[in-house]
Amino acid sequence: MKLIAGLGNPGRDYRGTRHNVGFEVVDLLASRHGGGWEAAKVDGMIARLRMADGDSALLLKPLTYMNLSGEAVQGIAHYFKIDTPDILIVADDVNLPLGRLRARKTGTEGGHNGLRSVAQILGTIDYPRLRVGVGRGDERRELADHVLSRFDADEIPGIEAAIARAADAAETFVTSGIDVVMNRYNRAAEGGPAGDATQTDT
Repeated sequence: MKLIAGLGNPGRDYRGTRHNVGFEVVDLLASRHGGGWEAAKVDGMIARLRMADGDSALLLKPLTYMNLSGEAVQGIAHYFKIDTPDILIVADDVNLPLGRLRARKTGTEGGHNGLRSVAQILGTIDYPRLRVGVGRGDERRELADHVLSRFDADEIPGIEAAIARAADAAETFVTSGIDVVMNRYNRAAEGGPAGDATQTDT
């Protein structure tokens, strides 16, 4: 059993913001595979992902708010006896250009409070993660304001394509593992040169 956890903040006020890209990826996975969301034993929503080839996974949206995401991830992993290498965390990344994906199986949080919470609660930085680039925008703008902003009209096609590709990458994680995801998706664009798949986060 694998767990795909998309990070974000619950509530209408945060819907569609850059910080909620993780939620959008797991929402797309649920809609692709007919999984309905239900309340979990911990503070989160879960759905079942059942792929056509018989592989399955759990999808999770923590409802703890971003800074406490690790509590829901650890609670679900413990309840369903899912090992840390079988957990994929999907989150936004302002340090990546809009639409760029970067998968890793270890590394620091790179300033992301949700990833920091996951590492603290799991007690390790050695867990698979998939970052979706949302761009930094105007660096004079406060970072907190930027990640809680919505995408500009000209950014929407790019982020929608990235969310779809991130969902593809999560499906690949379920069927083939994080190494295949890194080799296949750590590149600037579909068909582009291979990315730095074996390096750790900074």
